[in-house]
Amino acid sequence: MTGKQKRYLRSLAATMPPVVQIGKNGLENSVIDSARAALMARELIKVKLHNNNSPEDKTIFQELADMLGAELVQVIGFNGVLYKAKKEPKIILPK
Repeated sequence: MTGKQKRYLRSLAATMPPVVQIGKNGLENSVIDSARAALMARELIKVKLHNNNSPEDKTIFQELADMLGAELVQVIGFNGVLYKAKKEPKIILPK
């Protein structure tokens, strides 16, 4: 994914609310399932890691992206943005 494409996705995600929240128990099956369902429906989702987790836990976003076959677009603070294109994408990325 090019830098231009990531910038475009970050701009789309800037106003989105988080649709998946990761609590103190980390990546449970329910969290993974809800993230998978949200990606299937939206292609681009924002994930929030609750503040009671340590800052070192931010690698959890990359782990979640790897489990779902998604691209980690951005991590800012306790929020991460994931993108996974559909076969017929709703979001058209710039070239």
